Amino acid sequence: MTTTMAQKDCLMIAIKKNLLLLLTLLGVICGIGIGFAVRSSSPSSSVLLWLGLPGELYLRLLKMMIVPLIVSSVITGTASLHPKANGKIGIVSFVFVFITNALGTGLGVVSFYVLRPGVESGKSNVQSALETKPMETQDIFADMLRNIIPDNLFVATFQQTRTEYKYKDIVNTTSGKSSFAIVGKTLGSSSGPNLLGLIFACTLLGMATSALGKQGRPLIDVLDALTRVVIIIIRWLLWTTPVGVLSLILVPVAELDDVGSVFRDLGLFISAVVVGCFVQQIIVMPLVLFVLTRRNPFRHMSAISRSWLISFAASSTAVAIPEMLTSCEVKLELDKRITRFTIPFSVTLSANGSAVFIACSCLFLSNISGIPTTTVTVLTVCFLTTMSALAIPSVPSASIVTIVMILSSLSIPIEPIALLLAVEFFLDRVRTTSSVVSHTMCAAVTHHMCKNMLDDIEVNDDIQVEITSEENQKMLAETMAIELNGNIENNDK
Repeated sequence: MTTTMAQKDCLMIAIKKNLLLLLTLLGVICGIGIGFAVRSSSPSSSVLLWLGLPGELYLRLLKMMIVPLIVSSVITGTASLHPKANGKIGIVSFVFVFITNALGTGLGVVSFYVLRPGVESGKSNVQSALETKPMETQDIFADMLRNIIPDNLFVATFQQTRTEYKYKDIVNTTSGKSSFAIVGKTLGSSSGPNLLGLIFACTLLGMATSALGKQGRPLIDVLDALTRVVIIIIRWLLWTTPVGVLSLILVPVAELDDVGSVFRDLGLFISAVVVGCFVQQIIVMPLVLFVLTRRNPFRHMSAISRSWLISFAASSTAVAIPEMLTSCEVKLELDKRITRFTIPFSVTLSANGSAVFIACSCLFLSNISGIPTTTVTVLTVCFLTTMSALAIPSVPSASIVTIVMILSSLSIPIEPIALLLAVEFFLDRVRTTSSVVSHTMCAAVTHHMCKNMLDDIEVNDDIQVEITSEENQKMLAETMAIELNGNIENNDK
């Protein structure tokens, strides 16, 4: 009897912890089922409008928090890196995080071009776009540079600089086909936040705030509080995901002409992300570790196996922080003065697994929407993904919010993001494990390069690794990701 009650309690706890995931899966299933049922009745555009309205409102809720999240998190993240505080340790950790995020972005782009998901579904639209609206490459590059350095930060929150063309319709007398030619151009604007400019400006503000030291601390505290508030709001908004997913999946399914091609492209997309993360964990990161430290990467992977499994189950690297600290300090014998700085630091800034997913997702959705993936589009996605990966909040499915930001910046329709939400529960776990591998290897590389200067660094004994109770583990997981700021202030000499 006691065993049965205990099993029921465990089941209820498991359901409570994964309630949002279960409701989202239910929304996906209901969206697909209702979509096929509605599709058979040939619904009118008015019916589809109201069926898709909840999904549209869900996306608008996410987009509403884009600018506050970017501004607060980028400034606080940049200000937290104080070179005078932890010197070489901070610099080495940041360089490693930035490079691995960039490598993750590159893997996402490569995996996309290897499997090319979405090409068949959007091929006709791509051809149509190329035939009707020509654009000059030099203007696209010039617009990107103009957006990196905005002339008005307030305008940058809702508007981007964009070259506007005047077209002339030209009819080919031989074939009878019409095309467009550029006869003039002016400097105009397009709607959507200028993320390039906001990230650049916020990085400068963060560096200046850090340079002020104690005088800049009040601003950091305010923006840190703003970041926490925005994250709480995002957590609230995530509970509307089941309804939003149902609506977002229902309408595209009801409008499908070729169901097979869409599911084929979605399967290719899942394969591209999984292969990219697999190559990242098994080949790229172990190779980086071996080249920089000459450590045995297989021993390292074996030592962090429990952290890997915990992160896969929880789909959050913050939850695995206690186990990562134990693996690094006990099994890999890394100095705790290094690990207790680099692990929280890396959890806060590093998301190379998410970088694979975000880069591949943006290009996939661009293809699905019929927008050509030009060289400039790819470069812009790479830059925005690498920089945005430094500011992804440690909450499940936070990468979806980042994808909405990038698509809005590139004027790519965000409605097809419902396809990602349908498989998010699995891909979120896959990319989280990649990030755990990166976090622990960041500690190993930093230890190797900075071990000769450890005598000059004080030990922070306030943080204990030997955590046994579930309550304390949860508390440490929630606080360690922000412990960095306190460590920097205490170590500042």
